[in-house]
Order: sequence, then C-alpha cells, then structure tokens
Amino acid sequence: MDVGELTAEQVVDRIVPRDPRISPDGRWVVYVTAPVGRVDRFPVSGLWLAPADGSAPARELAAGVAENHSPRWAADSGTVFFLSDRVERGTAQLYRIGLDGGDPERLTEQAAGVSGHVPLPGSKSVVVIGPDAADRAGDPRVRSVRPSEDQPAGQAGTHRDDPSASRVWGSRDRSDRPSEDQPPGPTGTRRDHSSPSGAWDTLDRPDRLWLLDLATATIRPLGTLGDRHVREVAARPDGTALAVFTWSCADHAPGVFEPGLHLVDPATGETRDLGTPALEATDPAWWHDGTEWHLAYLGLTPPGLIGGTAIFNVTENLTEGLEICPTELVQVGEGPPLALFAEGLDTTVRRVDAGFTKVAQVHGASLTASRDGRVIALVASTGAEPDEIHAGPPHDLTRLSRTVPDGTWGTQHRLHYRAPDGLDLDGLLILPPGKTKADGPFPLVTLVHGGPHDRYADRFNLGWYPSGQWLAAAGFAVFLPNARGGLGHGHAFAVSVAGDVGGAEYTDVLAGIDLLVHDGVADETRLGIGGWSHGGFFAAWAVTQTDRFAAAVVGAGVIDWPLLAATGEHSRFEAALGGAENSPITHAGKIRTPVLILHGEDDTNVPLSQAELLHCALGEKHHEFVVYPRENHSIRERGHQVDVLNRSRAWFSHLLA
Repeated sequence: MDVGELTAEQVVDRIVPRDPRISPDGRWVVYVTAPVGRVDRFPVSGLWLAPADGSAPARELAAGVAENHSPRWAADSGTVFFLSDRVERGTAQLYRIGLDGGDPERLTEQAAGVSGHVPLPGSKSVVVIGPDAADRAGDPRVRSVRPSEDQPAGQAGTHRDDPSASRVWGSRDRSDRPSEDQPPGPTGTRRDHSSPSGAWDTLDRPDRLWLLDLATATIRPLGTLGDRHVREVAARPDGTALAVFTWSCADHAPGVFEPGLHLVDPATGETRDLGTPALEATDPAWWHDGTEWHLAYLGLTPPGLIGGTAIFNVTENLTEGLEICPTELVQVGEGPPLALFAEGLDTTVRRVDAGFTKVAQVHGASLTASRDGRVIALVASTGAEPDEIHAGPPHDLTRLSRTVPDGTWGTQHRLHYRAPDGLDLDGLLILPPGKTKADGPFPLVTLVHGGPHDRYADRFNLGWYPSGQWLAAAGFAVFLPNARGGLGHGHAFAVSVAGDVGGAEYTDVLAGIDLLVHDGVADETRLGIGGWSHGGFFAAWAVTQTDRFAAAVVGAGVIDWPLLAATGEHSRFEAALGGAENSPITHAGKIRTPVLILHGEDDTNVPLSQAELLHCALGEKHHEFVVYPRENHSIRERGHQVDVLNRSRAWFSHLLA
C-alpha cells in the first residue's frame, strides 16, 4: 500500500478482523471480518477459520453475504455456533456450522431475533439471549420538533434516503473558508430544521433467557428474572450453573439501569439473586480453586461513577491499589481466568491469581483462550502494522490473518513526560512516512482520545475518524496524549478528573505540546487540535482557553455538561464529570480558532443539540457545521466516513499550511 497516497476510501474499505474465538482444544481460531464502513443499510461480515499454529492459511467458513457474528465453539471443538441475519436482514438467528464449512444449519426461528448465545458445556443445549415476541415493542417517546422560525426559505435538507449525503451548515462569513480545496465526496445543503432529529425514540424490549435443546430443536424460557434485561451470561465449566448480568431496563435513555447478578440453574431454571454488582459489570468468569467455585467480573471501582476498572470476586475488589487497569477478563476451563491489563502504553496478559502473574506482553485486545489456557488468540498490532489475528502460546504468537497489504507507515514514537504538577504521563508521536524528528518542525495536530477513560496504546492508529496515520500520511506530525482521567495508570489516575474535566487534564495535554515545540518537532505557529466524543469536548474546551491553535475539529463533542446530563444516555455519569464551568458553551465567546463541527443527527450518547449550541454560539465566526443523517455517536455509513476523513484533513491542511 502506498501510504503517501493513502485515500479515505482505502481506510474505510479495508477489512478488519475482530472477535477471535479459540477452540477449547486450542487447535483452531474462528474470527469475524468486516470492512470499516457500512455500504448498505445493514452490515456485512464473514467468518474465517485458521489453525492456531499458523500451519495453513485462513479460509472462509461462512461467506460475508449477511452479518455473521458472535462465533462460539461447541465443547467438542467440532462445530461453531454463530449469529446471522442471512434470512431476514436486521434480525439475527442462531446457526451452527462444521469445520468443513458448507451451508450452516439454522437453529432458531425467534420472531424477535437472537442477540446472544452460550453453548452449555457437557450438554446438547445452548443458552440463548433475545427478546420475547410477546413483549410489547415499547412505549413510544415522541420527540416533537417544530420548524425553526428563523430557518431561511429554500434551505431544505437533503433527502433522507440518500446514502452518502451530509448536511453542511457553515458560518455566513465564508471569506476565509476553504473553497477550491474543499474535499471531494458527499455534499449537502444546510440542515433542514423541519426534519426531526430522531423523531421517535422507543424503549427496547428486554432480552430474555432461553434454553435451546439441540436434540429436540425446542426452545423454552429459562429462569425467573421478571422484566429485567439480560446483558451477559457465563456458563460454569461443569455446565451446572449460569452467571447472569441484568439491567433494570433495556433502554439507555433514563441513564439509570441498576445492574443485577444472578445464578441460574440451566436444568431446573431455579434463580438466585447474588446482589448488586459494581456498575458497568461485564465479563463474568468462573474458576475452581480445588475446593470451591469462584466467580469474577470486571466493573467500575466504587464508590463513585468516575474512575478505573477493577476485577471483583463477586464483591471483593481483587485489583485494589494496582496502578494498572484490567480491560478484559477471560474464563479458562482449567484454573484461574486470564485478564488483559492496560499498563501505560503497553498491554499485558496476567493470570488472576494471588500475584496477578504476568503471562505475556501483547499489543492487542479481544483476548480468548483455550480450555487449559495454554493457547491464546487476540487481535494485535504494532505502531506500523495494522490489526491482525494472532494466536499460539502466550510468548510465541503467530499472525494468522493478513487483511491489509504491507506498507510504509508513519513512524510511531513513545513519549514519556511530566505534567506541571509532576504527574508522570505518556503518549505517542506519529511522524510522516519517511521522516524523522530531525526533519522538523512539522505542523502538529493533537488528537485527544474519548472516554475520558480510554487511552492510546502503542498499537496501530488508523480509523474512520481523524486518526494518527491518516493525518501523518498528509505530512502532519500527530500527538496522541494520555492525559489524567484515562486508562492504564490505575484508579487514582482515572478518578482525578471527576467533576473537573478540562482542568489539570488540559495542562497535561499542553505540557506534551510544549515539549514537542521545545524539541523542534512541532511548529508553534501551525498547531491543530481535534477529537471525537470526549476528544471533541476537549478540542472545543481547548479553543476557549487559548488562541494557540490555528484549527480545531470537534467530533460529537460535549459542549454543555448540564444539558448532556439531562438528555444523554449516561446522564448520571456525565453529571459526575463536569458542570457549567467545565462547559465550552460557558466560555464560547473567547473562541478565535476556526472550528469544524461534525456530528451524527441521531446521536443518543451526545445528542445533536450539543453541536447546535456550539454552532449558534460561534455565529459569524469562522466555522463549519456538518450533520450526518441516520448516524448515532459513531459514524457507520461508508460515504459519511469518507467525508469525515477528507473534510477533517482538508480543514487542517488549509489552516495549518
């Protein structure tokens, strides 16, 4: 791949592997592949199979003619269960396929579809998760939107069915905007206010628990969980018990979905309430210590709503005090679970034992392990090699997939520096392909990650949003900072932003920029900043605090924390992050930097009203406002992703030239 001529189409059309699952006997890995961008209304993905030792090339197990996903192995390692909407697009059913491929066998005909499944060890049954068709479809919540009185005549929005159209709402003063170098691709007129932003919101039907008997092809309800929404299930390795996570409701909108943890007997359906787990509880994992069974899971460190993740043994915090962060927990049939840990810029595999024994250092995610834990698989990459499936013994992994041609990418450097208050920080610097630090100073774009409890790991950085390798290919140096509040340095580091986002977090980022300017890498006169979600908030916040940046891109950013707490999916969490004084809208009058605002029209996480506030506050100032119809918080449609990439790069190229 010629990275010097990297196109947005190449980025969004590249095939990405995900969700690897290793067979219980450790011999095979099945995984999902799909393009970054969705071409049609429904996603398309295929299933691939490869020997875990890399002795033969991967081969397609189930063709990508529909959305095939969520592969899970039978206990005998001879067949794979998976979900697919090949019969009715948008409604998944459970299928089974042998290692030789062929036509998969359809196992369910649930009218409302299937959302999850867990093959039950030691039996001919599969636990199925999905709605009951008899449940009401939900209480409609009507969002009434009236046409704006100041909407100019003749400015109707683009047609809702146009798969590539974006809606551009620029400032009225266009004297200094890009013109002839405006990126190609989707264009559109100003957004039509008379077109509702998500005209109907519906409460989802709760997912129920079912048991499918493979011998008789019958399915029946399982357990007594009432109206609680089933989120995740883990079968005990002996097949006699299920750990079940539930929410009080299926709908995110209230921002209150109290979690529950339950024990269900798959034979009798007897259900026992194990109490309230930590918030954000996920990844239940069983293990036996030779005397009794234990159950662990990942959750948010109590008591606050903001902070790091922890591993719990039902109620005990097993990782309390560690300055590293667990990100995934994986059940192993024999012995304690394995866990992925974020450790600064690195990722490690550790065994959940008394000392959290380090098993391997990897640069990946989506960990899976064989029954005995001696063979693992995951999606891994390096700074210059895109994500691929790797498998084998933890210290000797082999690359199984090759979905992207080899290319010369921008060189990625690890950074370690200190904040003004002395806190140790890290991050990444990506230089243009073929360039070294001695070739500086470069125009520098700082991209802030989302979350804020996320991080930049020393992995490949290329996505549909403005990303490191995408901008480096255009000649920019790119700074990827890991400010306080993020992942990888323990709970105290993560919780430090509670109630004060944009405070010390802001000076953390500026300290890294100052270091790059001092070292001759960054040109002080050509600085840009951008990000998506929390990164979008940070970009908007930064330009209210300083005029140092010559360009900013605000993607799905938070502009008013109190308003988001009242309208977003995660209301309680947003209220715990910041208030009016932490809101860019409070200080928007200070903005002098040209701002590109990008937002999905149907965003339920950070509603479109946030972007509209910033657009209105900027008024006649140099900015552009782009709305992507049908999109939620992440942009999924191929044409829209191409537009995001081209438009953001053109914005920085024009203003940082």
